[in-house]
Amino acid sequence: MRRLEAVAILVGSFVLAALVVSNRPGVEHVLAQLGWLAMPLAIVVFAIVASAPFSVTDALAIMNGALFGPLWGSVVNAIGLVLAAIIGYVVALRTSAAFDVKKSVERLPSWARHFKIGSPMFLICVRIIPGLGGTIATQTAAALRVPIIRQIYTMCAIAIPICTILAVFGDRASDYFDAHVVEPVQANMEKHHIHFPRRRPHPHAQPSVPGVPPR
Repeated sequence: MRRLEAVAILVGSFVLAALVVSNRPGVEHVLAQLGWLAMPLAIVVFAIVASAPFSVTDALAIMNGALFGPLWGSVVNAIGLVLAAIIGYVVALRTSAAFDVKKSVERLPSWARHFKIGSPMFLICVRIIPGLGGTIATQTAAALRVPIIRQIYTMCAIAIPICTILAVFGDRASDYFDAHVVEPVQANMEKHHIHFPRRRPHPHAQPSVPGVPPR
């Protein structure tokens, strides 16, 4: 059941990301109603999702890139990850008594066990492992009471580069969809005198979300 739940969350999150990428102007219009709150809200949502056990943040990273552009989407992701590292650590402190560090470490690949448990290299290597890696690293850090700054930089060392790449991908994917799907369809409809509201005129036009810096 846990595996099915994980697969459902993964598929659902990427379906949502695909809908945002393919309908960016519509989503931007919704965010425009929030004004300057749009970006802080995106940071809070990202932080909450990223701090949860077994979380899937890839789709959110892609959406932020599609909505705010590669630069500010990456900033949203980075700030959200720092907050997520803090939230996850604080929550794990309250549940660390039920976490068996020795048993969890024994399940790790042999190459991850070469480093001292709780050391920066250990936490970084464990986070590379897909799925459980991030949760095990956070729980281990909390159980061993490592400094919270170590929890933050070991998590961000892995997650920020990945989320930055995904933010750039999200922006480029949305631009590609506009240029190769939406605009040709609209041009064909206009050719046959079928009126349809046009999307943003240029991939690098000013964003429609107030308070978000231009890309």
